[in-house]
Amino acid sequence: MTAMPSAPAHVAPRPGNGKPTKRRGSAVRRPGWVTYGILGAFLAGSVFPIYWSYLIGSWDAQVLTRDPMPWWPGGNFFTNAATVIDTIPFWKATMNSFIVSATTAMTTVIFATLAGYAFAKLRFKGKGPLLVFVIATMAVPTQLGVVPLYLVMSKLGWTGSLTAVIVPALVTAFGVFWMTQYMGSAIPDELIEAARVDGASMIRTFWHIGLTAARPAAAMLALFTFIQTWTNFFWPFIVLGPENPTLPVALQQLQAAFFVDYSLVLAGATLATLPLLVLFIFVGRQLVAGIMQGAVKG
Repeated sequence: MTAMPSAPAHVAPRPGNGKPTKRRGSAVRRPGWVTYGILGAFLAGSVFPIYWSYLIGSWDAQVLTRDPMPWWPGGNFFTNAATVIDTIPFWKATMNSFIVSATTAMTTVIFATLAGYAFAKLRFKGKGPLLVFVIATMAVPTQLGVVPLYLVMSKLGWTGSLTAVIVPALVTAFGVFWMTQYMGSAIPDELIEAARVDGASMIRTFWHIGLTAARPAAAMLALFTFIQTWTNFFWPFIVLGPENPTLPVALQQLQAAFFVDYSLVLAGATLATLPLLVLFIFVGRQLVAGIMQGAVKG
C-alpha cells in the first residue's frame, strides 16, 4: 500500500472536503500615499475655514483690501476678541447657547432612544405608517413652519425666552430614524425575549439592554445635535430678542448698517468655534466608535 502524498507547505487542508487551500498571509496591507493624500486634502479643506476666520480676526479691518493679502496671522486677535466681548453680551449669549444646546441634545437622545426602541423592537398597530410619517417630516423645509410656530410661541408668551428655542427641538425626526436603524440591528430579538421570560418589565428591559446597546449611537446623536443647535441662527434670530440672544444671534450685532468690520466678526466666529473644538476633542472617540459600530452592524 502506497502512502498518500502530503500537501505542500504553502497550502493547508480545507475543513469539510479535504481539498487543500492556500493559507492567507499574516501581513496587513497598509494604505498607500494616495489614501493619505486624499485624507490630507479633506483635512485641509475642513481646517481652512477655521484658519481663515482666525487669520482675518487677527488683523485690522483693512486686511481684505491689501494687495497682496497676508496669509499669516497678525497680532490683533486678542484685541479684536476683547472688543467683541465688550461690544456684545458675549458671556450671556455663550451661556444661553450652552443651555439650549445641552438641553436639546439631552432630550433628543432620551426621546429618540425611546422611540427608536419602540419602532425597532416592539410590535404595535400602525408602527410602519407612523415611522414613515416621522421620516417624511424630514422632507418638509423648516421655513414652512416658521410663521405658525411663531404664532404658537407668541400665544404661549414664550417669545424672547429660551423656552421658545428649546421646546420645538426636544426631539428630531433624524434622531428617531437613526436610533431605530441602529437598535434594530444592534439588539437581538432573542435577548429581549430572554429578559421578558425572566420576568423583566418593558422599562427594565429597555434600561438594561436597549439603553446599554445604544450608547455609541446615542453619543454620536448627542454630539451632532449639540453642534447643530449651537450653530443654529435662523429660528433663534426670529424668536429671541437682542437682550437675550444665543451666540450666533449676538454675533450678528457686530454688523453695522453700512460697514461690516470682518476682523471683529470673524474674531467672534473663532471664539464661538472654540467650545465646539474642545467638545469634539473630548468626545470624538465616542463619535467615531458610534459611526463605525453602526456601520458594521448595519
